[in-house]
Amino acid sequence: MKRFSRAALAFAFIVAAPVGASDLELTNQLKAHPSPYLAQHGNDPVAWQEWNEAVFEKARAENKLVYVSVGYFSCHWCHVMQRESYNDARIASQLNQDFIPVKVDRELQPALDDALMAFVQRTQGRGGWPLNVFLTPEGYPLYAVLYVPPDSFAQVVSKLQGMWAQDSARISEIARQTGPEGYADPSMVFEATQVATLGNAFEQTALSVADTMEGGFGNQSRFPYVPQLNYLLERYAARPTASVREVLETTLDAMGRRGLHDHVEGGFFRYTTDPSWSVPHFEKMLYDNAQLALLYLKAADVLGREDYRAVGFATLDFMLARMASDERAFVASLSAVDDQEREGAFYLYDNDTLAQTLSADELRATRLIWSLPASPSFEFGHLLVNQAPVEIVAAELKLDIDQTIDLVMSAMEKLKALRAQRSLPVDGKRLAGWNALALKAFIEGAKQSKHPPYVQAAIEIRDYLTDTLWRDGVLVRAREQGRAIGTVSLSDYAYAADALAEFGEWRKSETDLDTAHAIARAAWQVFHEANGWRRESASLLKGATLEETLRDETLPAPDAVLISLSLMLAEARSDEALAQNARAAINRAYDVVLTDAFFYPSRIRALERSLTGKK
Repeated sequence: MKRFSRAALAFAFIVAAPVGASDLELTNQLKAHPSPYLAQHGNDPVAWQEWNEAVFEKARAENKLVYVSVGYFSCHWCHVMQRESYNDARIASQLNQDFIPVKVDRELQPALDDALMAFVQRTQGRGGWPLNVFLTPEGYPLYAVLYVPPDSFAQVVSKLQGMWAQDSARISEIARQTGPEGYADPSMVFEATQVATLGNAFEQTALSVADTMEGGFGNQSRFPYVPQLNYLLERYAARPTASVREVLETTLDAMGRRGLHDHVEGGFFRYTTDPSWSVPHFEKMLYDNAQLALLYLKAADVLGREDYRAVGFATLDFMLARMASDERAFVASLSAVDDQEREGAFYLYDNDTLAQTLSADELRATRLIWSLPASPSFEFGHLLVNQAPVEIVAAELKLDIDQTIDLVMSAMEKLKALRAQRSLPVDGKRLAGWNALALKAFIEGAKQSKHPPYVQAAIEIRDYLTDTLWRDGVLVRAREQGRAIGTVSLSDYAYAADALAEFGEWRKSETDLDTAHAIARAAWQVFHEANGWRRESASLLKGATLEETLRDETLPAPDAVLISLSLMLAEARSDEALAQNARAAINRAYDVVLTDAFFYPSRIRALERSLTGKK
């Protein structure tokens, strides 16, 4: 008998004859789905199923692997793989005959996405979307593949099915994982010196990996790393040092002035593929823009930079203009590709378009102020990235500075108006956790400006969370077309409770503080057990273990957010049981956090606040 291992699954396949099709053929279940991402796969020849228990019942009955493909609406490579592979009749036939194919919107199943992403990173050392994982009929992850061209994908599908047909029992045995059933009670309460050591370890690591020339962290793609920047900002506010300020300003300047930021219409793209912040992935996500708006508004106060405040307000204005839905809350994302499937084209301007749209003087000023090369850097035109000092441009144009600014502003208004004639697909899902992040951003904007639209936006998001998503003691991730969709996660509960508590403090509303308290207590009951955390209440995915502590990723670690909030609410509401839960959860995993401190700033901050009693 051939013996397999996880390494063998990753690097070698054995071809075998495919098994026969089932008597009852599957059909595509995604037409007219409330999720725009799932609905756009509704006409694929692949017989996509939704993520549910029925999938595994059928897989067990027919002894088939489950093929789970995870993506999201604004993902460029998800669109590419759909076009190349999922609309290919030969590949669709393979998937339909030998597998149970499942399509997942990662924004509706965040805990599943996290677990599968952890699997692919653990087995392949990298991650991304589309995220495609083969599961055993029991629900254990077996093998993962990211984007690959259609011929390579067809080969993977065929060879993996051959291995399964040869010895499914052995492969199932290999795939089974067992995790901890729980964690011991903490043996100590961390002292102030220990917590200070964690904070210093974070700062030292952040300074060591910071790029003080280009801004950001690391030396490859550039992501905002908002939780890390938030914590650095708090440390600087408490203990100012020149080195931390340099990292903060270099990074905030780069993000605000270069290609991560849309200089025509406002808002931020998800990340850039290069370390100089010049080549963005063009999707715009609600969670990025909400977090970055709040970060820039806070940085304006801490660092005394009014230009940062302008970026924060402009980002809120962008969210109001482009991401506000007709039903109070904010949509999930704007697509990376336009209505003609062209990546980034919505944001780009070719030379002919610039010449036809702008006057001769405006065109010259625009080319100089943005240092536009003769030939565009992108397939579909120029992106405004590098803004030159206006004084230099004025001298080149032989105009005074005010005249130059007028020319540039006139040109920018025309380019913005041109955008209004273009079409960009929108993912209209209104997600609990992401809207909670937006609520916090608009609260801060309202505090700093008293601007009525910011106040109104905050009130409407609050109403959406409390009236639409929080009912009868249960929070749902989203509600579309009159029904709850997706699987609510720990992050939804933590962010919603945190934002509603801040709303209650801002508006002096005991009702909202009571709701925050109720959501926080429910979160502990649903997601915390045996001293560990589950990201969702009940997972169909097997092998997903309890986690003792969660890392800061693109979003802040939800356990740390909940712990910090619970300590504050426990004191305000004299809730000793809540306080005990929070203290027990925060005083653990010291060595883990110390070893990898850069990815635990929210937890370190929660520890610091547990000592000071501050929220």
